[in-house]
Amino acid sequence: MKSRVGSLFKLCIVFPVSCNRSPLPKSSLPSCLSFVHTTYSTVCLTQEESIVEDTFDQPKTSAEVLEKWGCCEADISQLFKRRPALRKADLNQLQYKLNLLSELGITAPDLLKIINCRPRLLSLRIDRCFDERHEFFMKIFGSRELLVKAIVRNPSLLIYDFHNKVKPTIALYEGMGLSREELVPMLLSRPTLIPRTVFNNEKVEYIQKTGLSNKSRMYKYVVTLIGISRLETISERISNFEKFGFSEDEIFSLMGRSPLVFFLSVDKVQRNMTFVLGQMKLPATVILAHPFLLYMNLEAALKPRVCLAGKIEDMGLDEQIKGPKLLTALRMTEKRFVKAFINCHPKDVADQLMEYYTKAKGVKRLAEASKKKSNEGFPY
Repeated sequence: MKSRVGSLFKLCIVFPVSCNRSPLPKSSLPSCLSFVHTTYSTVCLTQEESIVEDTFDQPKTSAEVLEKWGCCEADISQLFKRRPALRKADLNQLQYKLNLLSELGITAPDLLKIINCRPRLLSLRIDRCFDERHEFFMKIFGSRELLVKAIVRNPSLLIYDFHNKVKPTIALYEGMGLSREELVPMLLSRPTLIPRTVFNNEKVEYIQKTGLSNKSRMYKYVVTLIGISRLETISERISNFEKFGFSEDEIFSLMGRSPLVFFLSVDKVQRNMTFVLGQMKLPATVILAHPFLLYMNLEAALKPRVCLAGKIEDMGLDEQIKGPKLLTALRMTEKRFVKAFINCHPKDVADQLMEYYTKAKGVKRLAEASKKKSNEGFPY
């Protein structure tokens, strides 16, 4: 009996027992004996340690995901301040979208500007048609740097309806005669170009009235400005110029040579035109040759310089600002203007003129401080 039990113990040592299988049938084992089952793992110690380390390396919060992606502590603080919901974002989704942005070439500083402009961007479906959209925009912009610049200026490029809005709008401008090289600066300077563009027969007629061909340098500006503008706005601007005696041909000729003048606010055009006609005693047609007179800031530049010209004339100084010289003086930079018409005189006279000029620049528009600001939406 002893020899049988001893042989069983030896057998147990030679054949370890597994969880699923016993080396001998249970019926052949004495009931008094019990065996401790052991298991064996195929993972070695070093593998187990690496698994534990990888588990600890996995980000546990949104802040850790952003930090691992490349954001510094200050960037993360700004992102959470602008979009608090990012703190509770799904970590897998957040990492996935950050990886998509990396494919575009977007870095942490770019992301900060993007979220400041579109706080909800990382909560939206930026992965829709991503590869097709990326390839399409790369063909238009030609380089990753320009594409990133465009996205930073208008992050909605990643979420516009690609097939129903983006591609048709680009095709529309190409059908109007704009090349893709001409579209790039327009997309960069006018972020709302894609969502706001609408063309109809009346708008096409306005473009034709300017007399510009699609080879003209100003053509792309006229087409895009009219494309994003409402018909009511265009009619309002035309009526405003007609009040000062301009014919329709003169208005569209002016628009063809200086498109942005046509889209200045009605109030600014009225105030500058009133000053040119009333104070400067110039005919309205001077605007056709010198449209910069409408661009100038009335209180900070146009009015103070004209007043200084009058002061120099009253003092009988040699360096007079009259006739064509006045228009030249108005186009000068501030530094050049002061040097040419103030500092050219003896010190005592120059100090007197500078004091007068500074006071003239300090005169603000009547009731400007108490003026209520009304948000009328998009200016076009």
